[in-house]
Amino acid sequence: MLLSVVVIGRNEGERLAACLHSVQHMRRDGFTVETIYVDSGSVDGSVELAEAMGARVVALSPERPSAALGRNAGWRAGLGEMILFLDGDTILDPEFVAASLPEFNAPEIAIVWGHRRETRPRSSMYVRMLDLDWIYAPGFTPYCGGDALMRRAVLESVGGFDDTLIAGEEPELCRRIAAKGFRILHVDRKMTGHDLAIHHFSQYWRRNTRAGYAFAEVSDMLKARGESFWEEEAVKNRNRALTHIAVLLAGVLGSVLLRSALPLALMIAFFAAISLRSALKNRWKTDDWVALLLFGIHSHFQQLPIFWGQLKYKWNRRRGTRQKLVEYKRS
Repeated sequence: MLLSVVVIGRNEGERLAACLHSVQHMRRDGFTVETIYVDSGSVDGSVELAEAMGARVVALSPERPSAALGRNAGWRAGLGEMILFLDGDTILDPEFVAASLPEFNAPEIAIVWGHRRETRPRSSMYVRMLDLDWIYAPGFTPYCGGDALMRRAVLESVGGFDDTLIAGEEPELCRRIAAKGFRILHVDRKMTGHDLAIHHFSQYWRRNTRAGYAFAEVSDMLKARGESFWEEEAVKNRNRALTHIAVLLAGVLGSVLLRSALPLALMIAFFAAISLRSALKNRWKTDDWVALLLFGIHSHFQQLPIFWGQLKYKWNRRRGTRQKLVEYKRS
């Protein structure tokens, strides 16, 4: 059996080298591997690096680069009956593919994905808390992440990813796959290490803005098809963001108008309480209480940039413009 490993990237530098190295050193029991690197306009020598490491390169220069474009170009260029998608900033666990291929003995399984975790979780407070975002309970799931092992035949049957999307392409694909009676399985095993490389608030804000944009874009696109998807999440995000803004304004303005610290103190107590509650609800993910407390704060603060991303989508739609790739990393 031939496995096509499709790695997508843009200006990943040494992270790409580490990714391709991990692919070269995976355990290969009963299958061969072809590696395809899809580059989306890198200017850091990524194309030359990938070629030097033996990968077949597909170089794209799209006006509006996206992960979906890259992944589609990669799997269509490959010949394998199984496709492993990786982002260029990940490191493949050497056992994942060999351990996961037997899951496809069940004909209804279309996608298998495992645990993605940060390789440097304590490099910044942002990475420390966002590492917990990757943790899901094992079992059947409605969608997968960007790193996943898939059947080519299923990809062909649904036409691949929707490359008009700048984000949210995996859940949208999985929805079409599930509609054909297939299932997505999340397994309790290591899949990839990841280098989020977020060290500044501006990066954190852009990443969550992109998520909000994807919520709105995918929801709106499917609504036009007569389907309901992410609408409830979009409404919840809007309501939570507006509530947080109202509480913040009430606390600040109340303290100014009343010349008292009490409204401000009550505001801080409110946000501390809901953040602690979120931390407690997620304590099954880790025993790192610093990470949990940061994650609790993130669970609520992220509602603001996510809502901003939704507003950006609606503004762009009204003007008839399309959002280009939202990058948050620094090489």
